[in-house]
Amino acid sequence: MTTVTGSGLDVAGLDVDLDRTPVVRSVSCAVAPGGWLALIGPNGAGKSTLLRAIAGLLPHRGTVHVDGTDVTRLRTRDRARLIAYVPQTPVLPPDMTVRDYVLLGRTPHLGYLANPGEHDRRAAAKTLGALDLGHYADRRLAALSGGERQRAALARALAQEPRLLLLDEPTSALDLGHQQHVLDLVDELRGSRRLTVVTTLHDLTTAAQYADRLVLLDGGRVVASGTPAEVITQDVIARVYAARVSVTTDTDGRPVVTPLRGSRA
Repeated sequence: MTTVTGSGLDVAGLDVDLDRTPVVRSVSCAVAPGGWLALIGPNGAGKSTLLRAIAGLLPHRGTVHVDGTDVTRLRTRDRARLIAYVPQTPVLPPDMTVRDYVLLGRTPHLGYLANPGEHDRRAAAKTLGALDLGHYADRRLAALSGGERQRAALARALAQEPRLLLLDEPTSALDLGHQQHVLDLVDELRGSRRLTVVTTLHDLTTAAQYADRLVLLDGGRVVASGTPAEVITQDVIARVYAARVSVTTDTDGRPVVTPLRGSRA
């Protein structure tokens, strides 16, 4: 099995074509174990496509290593023990209860035809509590709001106990309080589980608040990468997004992006 050292995730020379159209080109990026990498960029930049390729859901060229393991060589079940992926709009079985859905996250750890054991049920219950879903455990997924469904999908992913968590716009359906709750929980798990996180995020200030490293994509290629302070600058945002913004820093030195209103006619 091919290995590399020093990175929770190491992507090298990744290319993805969709319907014979190049969507992601020559993307390389890395993040340390327990680190947080945010993929940013305008609509159509290739962020979600890149995330799905890393998850093994799209054919691609190039290499993807997680904790030194070449995941392209793994069986689906073994890959699921390393990587959990939550899409922006998860499709959930409507008649399944929240508890049973989250228990599905334990499937990669079960033997062939085995049922979840007490350890698996405790892991699911703990995850439900952490995401403020315990009181919804017996509710059918069809009865949940959009934000609650998104949290249920995240709970299932965390129940997998992966080494790499891939989140596509994890806060898009959440109100401000639950946005902070979910992102703070993911941030906490990085320390307690040494979980490596890769997210796509539209909000640049949020990305700068939580991520250690940013990769800015445009037209399927990396146009900037580094720390939030290195990537999020007024000149870069103006060039890539064609947007008028002010970029200041908070008390921790992280960038804060404020859109500027255009002059009145």
